[in-house]
Amino acid sequence: MPPAQTPQSPAPEDGASLALVDIFLDMIAAERGAAQNTLDAYRRDLSDYVAVLARLGVKPLTAKTENIRAYLQDLDARGLKAASAARRLSSIRQFHRFLVAESRRTDDPSLVLSGPKQSRRLPDSLSIAEVDRLLNLSKEGLGDEARPPKERLRAARTACLIELLYATGLRVSELVSLPKRAASTRDPMLSVRGKGNRERLVPLSPLSRTAMTFYRKLLDETDPGAATGPWLFPADSESGHLTRQAFARDLKSIAAMAGIGAARVSPHVLRHAFASHLLQNGADLRIVQELLGHADISTTQIYTHVLDERMKAMVRDLHPLSDEEGRF
Repeated sequence: MPPAQTPQSPAPEDGASLALVDIFLDMIAAERGAAQNTLDAYRRDLSDYVAVLARLGVKPLTAKTENIRAYLQDLDARGLKAASAARRLSSIRQFHRFLVAESRRTDDPSLVLSGPKQSRRLPDSLSIAEVDRLLNLSKEGLGDEARPPKERLRAARTACLIELLYATGLRVSELVSLPKRAASTRDPMLSVRGKGNRERLVPLSPLSRTAMTFYRKLLDETDPGAATGPWLFPADSESGHLTRQAFARDLKSIAAMAGIGAARVSPHVLRHAFASHLLQNGADLRIVQELLGHADISTTQIYTHVLDERMKAMVRDLHPLSDEEGRF
């Protein structure tokens, strides 16, 4: 087999191939209900793939396995991490599967390729004590009516967001886009529309309800104009609600005050803490899968390390002979 070509110089934009990418994106938006963030990620991955193929003088409809291998080598030369390269390859596989399904080509050149080797990375998390510090610190001074109203409102919003996130395990995009009616529901469960337009129910704790009620009362008093909008967390943004980035910044500020390194804390880390702490305390993996909104149990199985530790502790603490020494 001849050595794989490696791209050298830029080529003009391949409009016909990008049009195929657009058709593929239309399909996953219509048939899978893919979110805009997902569509944007696919577009970035596949536009880069098409551009590199163009430098090799080929198109997606004529690309061979060695061309895709050359693309992966190019990613490695650019210093892309294995996890990112694996995601790119996943996008390419789905794109070529689509081209075959649409009878635009008869073979799939990506089938025989294996992804870059990745080390298994456990999710970052926080201890229960650290989350408790975050929650307590976020609520400090909320009852101080002498505090500047806008400053107090922002603090109440951050406290409400942290309380809700740890109580429900929502994705940050689901959290910041909650509708205003979430604060007034009397149901013990909150209906959330997540990835793939799938709906699920998550429990609302008494503390999260209290946090929402307090925050919305302050919003009504401080910014009644914003309070009339459809969002639970209105903001002056393109979407009309708080952005993920704004919440992440506020969360890191609270973490710094709590003595927790900002690099260790993010909304996603709090979601991991929600799942890990549930499993540590005996929750079933399938229940956690439902709460997190994972379509496949394999996604939730990144938490099996928590279950492994729980099983070891159970044998150590409950087995009748576990504390006997010197038997052999």
